[in-house]
Amino acid sequence: MTHAVEPTGGPAPFEKPPIVSPEAWEAARQAMLVKEKALTRARDALAADRRRMPWMAVDAAYEFEGPHGKASLVDLFEGRSQLIVYRAFYEPGVFGWPDNACRGCSMVADQVAHLAHLNARDVTLAYVSRAPQADIARLKANKGWTMPWYTITDRFDADFGVDQWHGHNVFIREGEQVFRTYLINSRGDEAIGTTWSYLDLAPLGRQEAWEDSPAGYPQTPPYKWWNWHDNYAAEAAPNARWVEVSEAGEAALRTVNQSAEA
Repeated sequence: MTHAVEPTGGPAPFEKPPIVSPEAWEAARQAMLVKEKALTRARDALAADRRRMPWMAVDAAYEFEGPHGKASLVDLFEGRSQLIVYRAFYEPGVFGWPDNACRGCSMVADQVAHLAHLNARDVTLAYVSRAPQADIARLKANKGWTMPWYTITDRFDADFGVDQWHGHNVFIREGEQVFRTYLINSRGDEAIGTTWSYLDLAPLGRQEAWEDSPAGYPQTPPYKWWNWHDNYAAEAAPNARWVEVSEAGEAALRTVNQSAEA
């Protein structure tokens, strides 16, 4: 039996799910967990397919304005091998200008995880817009955003499918040669913002040993590389104590999973 909810001062009454016993609730959760695990495995498989996407050479010389002057696409990598570029709409003509960027793009910016974790996996995240650098600096300060943010000065947005709509373009480089590896936009952008969502877009993935990646891709044991965001520079190798703790956690998790599958 369902019951109508009549909130006070809120939306109109709506039908809510049945009220059940703890045993029935746990049974329903276990049934849902089967679907969630299937979705997790499908997402992992999709990320594995993404790592096998063909690369497209980027031969044009794109130029941006940054806080320190002109910057090339290679400069946006900040010395790393992988780059994710989000096209945010902040410029004259966009709703909110000049005090605010597009509301949707601003929600995406509010989701961005601490960049140190991406950087530790050789990934740089950068935002690009057509607003001048002075406006971008003011916006970042007002909103508390810290990601690198550059000004588009040429056809970069049009050439990479983000002149009319937001999206994340993904690149990898070998020396000065840059390759485009992926584009995700529209509703695909909704879930982007966590360290893991970015790494699943990155050409080399999370770089963890369990991943299905092409031969020769860099991979390390899971958990071991994790660190406090302000401590990566201090520890060039995984901390021995953290390795011990994480291995104990993995063993406990395996025991729980085995019991659930028995």
